[in-house]
Amino acid sequence: MSALGTLSGDAARVAGLLRLRLRRRAAPAPTALASPQLPPVKCTAVPDAAQLIWGRQLRPALLPAALLSSQANRRQALRPPAAAAASEPAGEAKPAGFLDKYPALVTGFFFFMWYFLNVIFNILNKKIYNYFPYPYFVSVIHLAVGVVYCLVSWTVGLPKRAPINSTLLKLLFPVALCHALGHVTSNVSFAAVAVSFAHTIKALEPFFNAAATQFILGQQVPLSLWLSLAPVVLGVSMASLTELSFNWTGFINAMIANISFTYRSIYSKKAMTDMDSTNVYAYISIIALIVCIPPALIIEGPQLMQYGFKDAIASVGLKKFTLDLFLVGLFYHLYNQVATNTLERVAPLTHAVGNVLKRVFVIGFSIIVFGNRITTQTGIGTCIAIAGVAIYSYIKAKIEEEKRVSFYCSYQLAFLVISPR
Repeated sequence: MSALGTLSGDAARVAGLLRLRLRRRAAPAPTALASPQLPPVKCTAVPDAAQLIWGRQLRPALLPAALLSSQANRRQALRPPAAAAASEPAGEAKPAGFLDKYPALVTGFFFFMWYFLNVIFNILNKKIYNYFPYPYFVSVIHLAVGVVYCLVSWTVGLPKRAPINSTLLKLLFPVALCHALGHVTSNVSFAAVAVSFAHTIKALEPFFNAAATQFILGQQVPLSLWLSLAPVVLGVSMASLTELSFNWTGFINAMIANISFTYRSIYSKKAMTDMDSTNVYAYISIIALIVCIPPALIIEGPQLMQYGFKDAIASVGLKKFTLDLFLVGLFYHLYNQVATNTLERVAPLTHAVGNVLKRVFVIGFSIIVFGNRITTQTGIGTCIAIAGVAIYSYIKAKIEEEKRVSFYCSYQLAFLVISPR
């Protein structure tokens, strides 16, 4: 109702401004004053890594840059794409490529690759832990392979490396620190319990996100969002009580990962930057890698040198061991990158629903591949938790969309005020 009231108020103000402009047309237009120009507006948020890299981030461009260049360009940018295309001369029309002809097919491909890479990563990751239970070292490998991938991409210019300074480093360091902590604790949880149960616990992340928004940032969370979280908490509780693979190490580390990713989201909103998301994620990965190396050496280093590597090589062979580590790191980086690309192609609501379905796919395939036995109560609890996350994601995306519409209307009001007739 608040959003509808805002939109109605905006509409009334627009109508009043239109009447004012009609009165101005009767008076001679001033010749000495030039049309004021607005500064370009660009809104880019730091990506949120593994979360739907990251589902809660702002869209990269809320308004097209052409809207601000001139009066004619502003009018053209505010028109729908179809109308703008129809107004162009026939001789200047460019032939549509495959991406333009079949946008739904391309978007579907991005979703497929996102799900496929994520499922493969989780399955391969768990298989490695079955014969090499060293999550701190494996977490370092995940990030190291991703950093090498980014360095090679920068070398060939895809993408071009964005410059960085001490100010940007100070902004990105808290994000990278939370990313590193959440990534390591997630892997500790994956190594300790079944993949399906770890993802069920991680479904509680929206609850921690809402709590941090309400009590740390001081922003009011609507009652509808709090109510939608009730089935999430209930479902995770039901699944935990009868989970056959339950242990406190896996449960506590999954909860720490939820808290870490929540703080990562908070710091991401504060670390606004003009840098593109690919470069931002590359720098975050580099910082996170540096952060993860010392605890891996301290906690697991002695064990790895004494018998960890020897046991793994004796179990599967040196070739398969090194290949598995390389592939799991590559799949980790690629699925995060594809998640970011998918977010840039669809609305937040679509991405939120897709993120929930991704978790369903991961849980389902992990149960099939590893043959995990689950009790009836665990299965029902998991379904309730996923349904709660879906409801929460839908409500939150609708609220964000209302805010975006309100912002757009306010921008139009400013345009009407400063545009002379």
